[in-house]
Amino acid sequence: MDHDVILIGGGLNGPGLGLALARAGLSVAVIDAQPARARAEAAFDGRAYALAIASKRLLTAIGVWPALAAEAQPMLKVVASDGRPGEGASPLRLTFDSAEIEEGPAGFMVEDRHLYAAFLDAMQRTPGLTHIPGTTVTGHEPGPAGVTVSLSDERQLSARMIAACDGRASPTAARAGIRRVGHAYGQTALVAAIAHERPHNGEAHQFFMPAGPLAILPLTGNRSSIVWSEREESARAIAALDDEGFLDLLRPRFGTFLGEISLAGPRFSYPLTLTLAERYVAPRLALVGDAAHGVHPIAGQGLNLGLRDVAALAEVLVNAHRRGEDIGAEDVLERYQSWRRFDATTLALGMDAVNGIFSNDNSLLRTGRDMGLGLVNRIAPLRRAFMRQAAGLTGQTAKLLAGQSL
Repeated sequence: MDHDVILIGGGLNGPGLGLALARAGLSVAVIDAQPARARAEAAFDGRAYALAIASKRLLTAIGVWPALAAEAQPMLKVVASDGRPGEGASPLRLTFDSAEIEEGPAGFMVEDRHLYAAFLDAMQRTPGLTHIPGTTVTGHEPGPAGVTVSLSDERQLSARMIAACDGRASPTAARAGIRRVGHAYGQTALVAAIAHERPHNGEAHQFFMPAGPLAILPLTGNRSSIVWSEREESARAIAALDDEGFLDLLRPRFGTFLGEISLAGPRFSYPLTLTLAERYVAPRLALVGDAAHGVHPIAGQGLNLGLRDVAALAEVLVNAHRRGEDIGAEDVLERYQSWRRFDATTLALGMDAVNGIFSNDNSLLRTGRDMGLGLVNRIAPLRRAFMRQAAGLTGQTAKLLAGQSL
């Protein structure tokens, strides 16, 4: 065998899993369709992630966080509120303050370009990890003892198993016959970085409006990342506006609490869908991250869910390897599916329900959800329980998510 594991997809989950496995002594290849250094040195492309406490611990355990810490913005407070554009937020709101839990900031905001650069540097200095950028996988063939992977440069590699980290439309999952369920939300996310006069003080805001939520997420300096969900037709019209026209529509939604705002980079738009794989495993194959579950960005949990997959699969494979088991065997991979599928599906459907409840202007629902936010905000133990769940500090915690080495 050329490798113990071949990881298909070089976004973030693939490198994360590769580093976790290689640091535990397995031989790993990460097949990355993108040119590596170009992505690491690119300008801000609209992608930024809210990393939960557990995700930060994982990044520390696999040697990535020290290079990333200076680019990470701590989230000290998260405020969720309901309202309409131009009318301001409802006085009934839910506030999560990191001072209420002993683990520190509720999370950290990190731009994709900085996160990927830290992953790339870590991959380049980790023995046992081979990074193959600018290359795609054209096919894979499982067998009794391993799997053969065909590459776009006409090479073939072999491994005990492969992990698909190749996104929502995972070609690897499709080749394996894994079907997907889900639906389009009829919403598009308008994404940009915004500069503002006043400091954000590490506060993140989730403002629920009838057409969809607006997330205002703190970046380093006097900048915030916005994820503005609008109905598809409106989003197309907004995306077609010039920058000033875009800001004219954003301002009544954004509010004045951070002073005057301006664009701090290009704008992007992404259609929003829910997509869930019916299985997480197939012969010699496991799905990770968006290849297993593509979720609504309403709570910023997409990457965190993927890193929970990374932690669980890495622990299952490393333990099996040390016991002398075939790491690609059906019973080994089933342990991973049993660990992750229920948790990820429950969270995905929960976010789906929240979006449905809040993305409308029904007066009865509006009254009920405002009262619900206010009630949770007044019950400290319940509020702290929600915080700990969002931070990844509840449930069956994998070692990496607790900051422990495998």
